[in-house]
Amino acid sequence: MGANSSSISELPENEYLKKLSGAEPISENDPFWNQLLSFSFTTPTNSADLKLLEEATISVCKSLVEKNPRTGNLGSLIKVFLSRTKELKISAECQNHLFIWQAHNALFIICCLLKVFISRMSEEELQLHFTYEEKTPGSYGTECEDLIEELLCCLIQLIVEIPLLDITYSISLEAVTTLIVFLSCQLFHKEILRESIIHKYLMHGRCLPYTSRLVKTLLYNFIRQERSPPPGTHVFQQQTDGGGLLYGIASGVATGLWTVFTLGGVGSKATPQLEQCSPLANQSLLLLLILANLTDAPDTPNPYRQAIMSFKNTQDNTAFSSSNPHAFQINFNSLYTALCEQQKSDQATLLLYMLLHQNSNVRTYVLARTDMENLVLPILEILYHVEERNSHHVYMALIILLILTEDDSFNRSIHEVILKNITWYAERVLTEISLGSLLILVVIRTIQYNMTRTRDKYLHTNCLAALANMSAQFRSLHQYAAQRIISLFSLLSKKHNKVLEQATQSLRGSLSSNDSPLPDYAQDLNVIEEVIRMMLEIINSCLTNSLHHNPNLVYALLYKRDLFEQFRTHPSFQDIMQNIDLVISFFSSRLEQAGAELSVERVLEIIKQGAVALPKDRLRKFPELKFKYVEEEQPEEFFIPYVWSLVYNSAVALYWNPRDIQLFTMDSG
Repeated sequence: MGANSSSISELPENEYLKKLSGAEPISENDPFWNQLLSFSFTTPTNSADLKLLEEATISVCKSLVEKNPRTGNLGSLIKVFLSRTKELKISAECQNHLFIWQAHNALFIICCLLKVFISRMSEEELQLHFTYEEKTPGSYGTECEDLIEELLCCLIQLIVEIPLLDITYSISLEAVTTLIVFLSCQLFHKEILRESIIHKYLMHGRCLPYTSRLVKTLLYNFIRQERSPPPGTHVFQQQTDGGGLLYGIASGVATGLWTVFTLGGVGSKATPQLEQCSPLANQSLLLLLILANLTDAPDTPNPYRQAIMSFKNTQDNTAFSSSNPHAFQINFNSLYTALCEQQKSDQATLLLYMLLHQNSNVRTYVLARTDMENLVLPILEILYHVEERNSHHVYMALIILLILTEDDSFNRSIHEVILKNITWYAERVLTEISLGSLLILVVIRTIQYNMTRTRDKYLHTNCLAALANMSAQFRSLHQYAAQRIISLFSLLSKKHNKVLEQATQSLRGSLSSNDSPLPDYAQDLNVIEEVIRMMLEIINSCLTNSLHHNPNLVYALLYKRDLFEQFRTHPSFQDIMQNIDLVISFFSSRLEQAGAELSVERVLEIIKQGAVALPKDRLRKFPELKFKYVEEEQPEEFFIPYVWSLVYNSAVALYWNPRDIQLFTMDSG
């Protein structure tokens, strides 16, 4: 950094970095800072580049950790940054590139140093490093300002107050990233942090009044998806033709040419993948998720979660509740569009889950949309590609469906939305199908995948709960959806018979030998019978509430009627089988009366006529199937490691040494 660095490999010997981390204290008014901060490069946008940078500068950072108690140079650097941010808003409005450029460089160095400090010491030790000053007579302890709080507050002000322009994009991104780094102490603890110094600063004091503005700005950063400006175009004019490393620096900061050090292709053409992403949107969303999942303080609920739970649409004119000082308004249409477009990422799906689960204003708005397919289709695609997704992403997508299916109007409306040519559904060509039938197909496919691969009871339960919530409103089911419902029951029936046979053989074997312990087939049988019962209740609910709307389901039921024979007298299913048995008998009789060799069209016609003729009072009424998603106790034990695994694995996030991570194992993502 400064004039003498031409490559990352030379950074450990860089004279400016060596002086910063050396034994000599540097006053905040020293001209050295202008020299140190006059370097130029595009902020790294992937962890591979940041790994190279950290490996090159780790010796400098270690030296500063050792020498800072005597020099206070970390504090001096932070004070230099704080002094330069006071005029940052005016600099942005006046297009003062150089002022913003040096402020960005100061923050970038602070962020890199903080990351190493936080990974190597406790919060208490870190707090001490912010208090160290040059030990000269009369200077130590003369000022009592809290540099951590000042820096945190300054970062938040920078995010919420500096307009997002090409020249401010990098420093806005760096401010968001530095806040993530400040909160990264959680990564180095196995247990969930419930009392953190950094958390206290963010939830109390000078930072607290900015809560709603920070949450709102982070949401708008996510909504806008602003791409990073092209490298170098917002600060410097290129001096050489194609591929050169030297850029001109405007006069007034330094004289001559300064060498740019490069990080993995800076100055070269960006890859298509990087061109399509927005680092600021990504980092803003990650920071928002981190803040929203901070644990409540003993005396105060998490204000960031309160803000997320209570914000309203800009078109909502009702008064804010006086009980929540952190409420604000945001454009719900823009938010909905961004959520629909970004569901391929875990973090966007997690945000959607949080908003639907915790913010009743968002949930009401989403359920009232007439273009629900724009949101539901990306969620179904996540479930369809279950093999390629991590389990947490699949769970979030499934719980979102469960929350949506709690609403009867949603369950009715999805059968009125007709879709054309679902290209990603490979098992069968679907030229025309309702959104409701497609949802059923994907959920059933997820159940079948789970039965053969992961065998996760939690996944099974939530899939079946979503189908059960929908069942009373099944309308005009696609013939393939109706077939898959009965096919799933067939699969469950075969599994039941297999487990029953294994249990019987095991019991016979135990009579002749007492040596080996018996496998717990009773438990397996109990689980499979619970699932079969649930499937029968789903089929029964549809027949009881909307028989005349679903001739294809009756057709599939009749075609596979032998499947249900064994369950008619089974004590666990006798009651629920009454209606199914009645429907099979009634329609079988009408088909026999119509004669043999009937076409599919003729059978469906007879079913439609019979559905009108069947007296509804002959079908026994059962309690309505309704399942509501309930978050588990201590949800932070799941969500905090999940969020930090997203930060760790993000393509544009920071680099941390995997050996240092304590919160989760490397395969937990």
